[in-house]
Amino acid sequence: MSSEERKEGSPRFGKLHFPVGLWINSPKKHFAKMSRRWPSVGSIRSTSSDTASRGSETVELRPPSKTKPGRHKRLSNLFHRSASSGTGAGGGRWGSEKKLADLIDPVPEDLVELSSQPQLPGILKIFGGAISRGANYKSVLATPRSTARQLVREALERYGVAPEEEEGGYVLCDVVGRFEGPGGAWQAEHLRPVGDTERPLVLQDVWKPKAGLSRRFEVRRRREVERAGEAEDNETARRLQKSRSRAASGGPAPKERADNLSLRRSISDMNLSARKRRERKAVLSVAGAEAGGAEELVDGASLEQLSQCLIQPPDQHPYFLLLLSYDKQDFVIYVMTRRRHVFGRRPQPDKGGYVDTFLCAPDILPRHCCVQEAEPVLGSALVRPFRGAAVTLNGRPLVREAELHPGDLLGLGQHFLFMYKDPRTSQPRPAWLPRPWASPGLAGAFSCQACGRSLQERQDAFQAYVESREPELRYRPQEEEALLKEIVHLQGATTFNLAPAFLLGLCLEHSTRVLEPGHFPQLVARIAQLVKEAVWEKIKEVGDRQPENQQDKGQVRALSIEEVAADLRPLMLWMANAMELLNLVQKKVLDMEKELDLEGSSHDALLSSDLETCDEAMVVLDEVIMSTFQQSVYYLTKTLYSALPALLDSNPFTATADLSHAQELSSMPEGIRGTLAIYQATLELTKECELHPDLVSQTFGYLFFFSNASLFNTLMERGTGGPFYQWSKAVQIRTNLDLVLDWLQGVGLGDIAAEFFRKLSTTANLLCIPKTSLVKATWSRLRSEYPALTAAQLHHLLSNYHLGLGRPYPEGWSPPPEEREEMVNSEIFESFSDHPPLILPSEGFRLQPAAPVTDDTLHRQLCRLRRFLWDLEQASLPANQRVAHGLEGS
Repeated sequence: MSSEERKEGSPRFGKLHFPVGLWINSPKKHFAKMSRRWPSVGSIRSTSSDTASRGSETVELRPPSKTKPGRHKRLSNLFHRSASSGTGAGGGRWGSEKKLADLIDPVPEDLVELSSQPQLPGILKIFGGAISRGANYKSVLATPRSTARQLVREALERYGVAPEEEEGGYVLCDVVGRFEGPGGAWQAEHLRPVGDTERPLVLQDVWKPKAGLSRRFEVRRRREVERAGEAEDNETARRLQKSRSRAASGGPAPKERADNLSLRRSISDMNLSARKRRERKAVLSVAGAEAGGAEELVDGASLEQLSQCLIQPPDQHPYFLLLLSYDKQDFVIYVMTRRRHVFGRRPQPDKGGYVDTFLCAPDILPRHCCVQEAEPVLGSALVRPFRGAAVTLNGRPLVREAELHPGDLLGLGQHFLFMYKDPRTSQPRPAWLPRPWASPGLAGAFSCQACGRSLQERQDAFQAYVESREPELRYRPQEEEALLKEIVHLQGATTFNLAPAFLLGLCLEHSTRVLEPGHFPQLVARIAQLVKEAVWEKIKEVGDRQPENQQDKGQVRALSIEEVAADLRPLMLWMANAMELLNLVQKKVLDMEKELDLEGSSHDALLSSDLETCDEAMVVLDEVIMSTFQQSVYYLTKTLYSALPALLDSNPFTATADLSHAQELSSMPEGIRGTLAIYQATLELTKECELHPDLVSQTFGYLFFFSNASLFNTLMERGTGGPFYQWSKAVQIRTNLDLVLDWLQGVGLGDIAAEFFRKLSTTANLLCIPKTSLVKATWSRLRSEYPALTAAQLHHLLSNYHLGLGRPYPEGWSPPPEEREEMVNSEIFESFSDHPPLILPSEGFRLQPAAPVTDDTLHRQLCRLRRFLWDLEQASLPANQRVAHGLEGS
């Protein structure tokens, strides 16, 4: 069996994972590779005479011979346990040296191999105490070709185990132990699960236990063996990590290996090259000179400790050099073997994600920090903390993703400090290294103590920032409230109507780029609340100026469309800004969810809380958009209500009407001029406020819905009990309606108008049918040609149609009995509650926070806000620090 097969086939191999630290090329590494398990038959070449070689060659079988009694002893010397080993499964270790004088009290030859007898080579004893406590063993027939799985199946059949329980539930174990006590009780000391494809008789022939120990084969439950193997693997990993950590830090050798120091020393001397031995001698000589003599230091333990100090860092991978740690057992170098390296605490089983480097400290989170190589620039990397993790970069707190350069200092929590190194690139000057001190003089005396720049340099830098057209707005968290209020008060003070949303978007950008992640939801909630308060104040101001709310009731008059448009302008401005803000927040929330997908399940509570806060803020912005939309259409429809009836009463065929210039309001008939003026003023207002195109369409959709329902209900009401439904009147209504639709088609609203004016247009078409043709039509024909009208509405129009004095009602207009019963309780008027719902657009309109500022008015406003923030910062500093900054009056 090859080494790869042994790791995959045995449940006790392949589970020992070493932390990603520095594997030091030392004698300890050589012995760390020697497993506590017994080698399989495929691991030893039977042709070797002195040593056991690990390889994948097939086993060359030889029959046992009495003429070579020392062969199995030579092989067993490589794998026997030391005399100081414990009696448990993981209590001791393999030794490679033993004096023959120590082999006392040999066991009789007939007890050396319990599972085979020389006179019966084909009989193999398999003990099954784990299956049946009353049974001792079962004898099975075996040949050198018999595999362990076949023998297990045969033994289980002898023990009476059901076939369904047999499959995969048991494993053959090679057990070594001794007989103790006066009764010769069997005491197991070492156990190894035999692979299913291994051959027990061949294994038994290749090598035997050392003198004094005996072997026997046992059948045990696979689950119990694997559980015991996992426990031993964990203990082995802990001991290896502890010993390697001490070796990496130059600490004392572990106590459990103290008895083999001389052996490790001899093997390390053989493995080291001549150059390394000379280096160690140089180290020993220097250390001995400082301590008072090399004779006191040249022993096994000192040589082992000093050999671990000769650490060669990797030359093809980035790594982290430990400068400050919490535990003395931590490694010195942590190699970055993947493009993405995660620091964190060892997670609990089935919790958390993958962690490359385990750190042990009270303030280290399960996933604390992530470093990822950035492409395509070689040597560049990005570092980002996980939610709630304390991370510093070059001494400054890190709350967002930032660039990591070779030589930077990365602090994790309060106890760990690393230096990032990348041997593949040249190391620039570290950012944390102080600049060379400027020459003394007047300029140096007034220069900044932190960055070394002179007053003039700092003034120039600040002036460049103030006049920059880059979409950036930097501020401190304590200045945020004053800044937000200042931006909200800018509404209407600039020709760039989306300035509040743009500037508030810059605040959101600053929060997501600089401030801690938990600050963004709070900022979104505060912005939504300020916008809601500002909109509520504007709504109250517009309501107070309405005629019905004036104190002097005698002066009540209808407001003109110009006055209504002036009152609605602030509301539509906030509707446009709130719409853009909502889209910006939605995009930021999606980015935040993608960014925090790496946090793992341990931060679900924090993420849920932040998302809930953002959702509540977006609900507030939804309410702002809904309120401003409702108020706008309310006052516009209120104005339309008094202008629409003229469309039914006026005669378009007058001498003053010039129907050849349909787009000019002055040439329109008087009856429709007022309605078209309201539509035109609304269109200009939406363009001036830069309202989102989807909101513009929905605004006019609501106005057209109201116009259609109001005109249709008026038409149905006018025809009751009078000669209103006749051909001549219908032609006038049809002409006025066509003029309105043609004008709306010319301004780009024809499709929306045709959809919402369908019922009024259908009614006018019906009434425009010549009387002689209409009286010949039947009910079924009219129902199929005018489906927009309900049965009750069609019956109302026909029953009130003016046929002339003495003309009877045509029999063909009578509805059938089943429809007549349905029309009894049917309503003929259109309901205003069936208006189309407001659907907010899913994407923004004009805002591009990442693009440079091109609007001069917005640029001047941005410069003013930057100076406003500077004044706030200077007001919070002592007078001496203001002078030290040297930026007053700039």
